Amino acid sequence: MKMKFSTQRRVGKHKEFLSSDLAGVVVLGILFFGLIIVFSVLSPYFLKVNNLLRIGTNMAVIGLMAVVGTPVIIAGALDLSVAAIAGLAGVLVALLSLAGINIWVAAILAVAICGAIGGANGLLVTRLKLNSLIVTLGTMSIITGAALVLTNGLTKPLIEPGFNWLGSGRLAGIPFPLVAMLVFSVVLWWILARTKFGREVYAAGGNADASRLMGVNVERIQLALYIASGAVGALAGIILAAMLGAAAPNAAGQQLLTVIAAIILGGTSLYGGRGSIWGTVLAVLILGTLNNGLTLLDVSSFWQDITRGSVLILAVAFDQIRTRAAGS
Repeated sequence: MKMKFSTQRRVGKHKEFLSSDLAGVVVLGILFFGLIIVFSVLSPYFLKVNNLLRIGTNMAVIGLMAVVGTPVIIAGALDLSVAAIAGLAGVLVALLSLAGINIWVAAILAVAICGAIGGANGLLVTRLKLNSLIVTLGTMSIITGAALVLTNGLTKPLIEPGFNWLGSGRLAGIPFPLVAMLVFSVVLWWILARTKFGREVYAAGGNADASRLMGVNVERIQLALYIASGAVGALAGIILAAMLGAAAPNAAGQQLLTVIAAIILGGTSLYGGRGSIWGTVLAVLILGTLNNGLTLLDVSSFWQDITRGSVLILAVAFDQIRTRAAGS
């Protein structure tokens, strides 16, 4: 009887969080369309189809890293190495290709290697019980350093028409990077919202000890999410390299702040147990729209950096307020 009551309470809590997440998505949607209206009034170039698609394309790589990072945080962990992994993936494709390996085989190998790196992060966190922030901060530095060593700090060319299509091609008029982000968003949303694994992800982050008592393998879940983070982070880096026509060791490193800001702004709690894929997607689009609109208005990039940092602080502050309100 006690076990049944605990199960019902856990399921009820999950539904409560889903309802809260839906409300947050609605608020973000209103904010997103509000920004579109404001920038449409302020700039005659904003509300052009090509400009709107440019926003989606420019934010697709960040979006891929953010949507795969969302369930990691929901499960009570953190991955700060995903942007470094993305940079390494592009470098691996370039170097393997220059060594004579077919570029598509090189891309598959890069995803596999980066997935294994994600798995190593997961083992350090789940088996050795090391703090996920410290682990991934350390591996971020190691991975970035390795990419610099492999390239001697130089950008490596990646000019291959079929491969470069990943960064510049279109499907039904929609840029492929944006399609890739949306497809992965749908897949991850379905996993989190419609599968037992997804329910366990929320349970693991909400209360790891109670979840273990209920038979949830918290460590297995976090390990699987770290592997996915490494593999999808690699895909993001490969698409970025295809866009640029070159692989730079630090190509995605500067995007980490925006990735974390999008996840938190999207409603994912830093304490775990709450968050949504669509909230993250909308937050990515909001940040992209903000950057694009400010650029069109000729606002200095220095002020854009200040804006991004301010948004991150406000998002974390809002998360703290929401967590305290939920606990009261």
